Amino acid sequence: MSDPRFELRQVTENEWLVLDHRFDSHDSHQTVAVVRDQSRGLDVLWMRELPLRAHYRTATDVLDAIQNHYDPPSRSTAPVTIPHVPPFLVSKHRAKER
Repeated sequence: MSDPRFELRQVTENEWLVLDHRFDSHDSHQTVAVVRDQSRGLDVLWMRELPLRAHYRTATDVLDAIQNHYDPPSRSTAPVTIPHVPPFLVSKHRAKER
């Protein structure tokens, strides 16, 4: 799922920025997260209040988590087919008994 709204930009050998292109480049809100490569994996410093983890395996995992947060995959399914049963027909004879 590639969303042009977000960009993962490598700024050093061990550091990336996740940018939100809804904001101008001079706007501090454009930076969503700073991702740093540590010996035990990637640490994420969130620049927004997001309910996401602080540690990831890869930088693209961070980008995927952000994209899924802002645009979650659809969980809708096709409608369930309900079998149709024709209405019960009352015979003329039974109708007179009532």
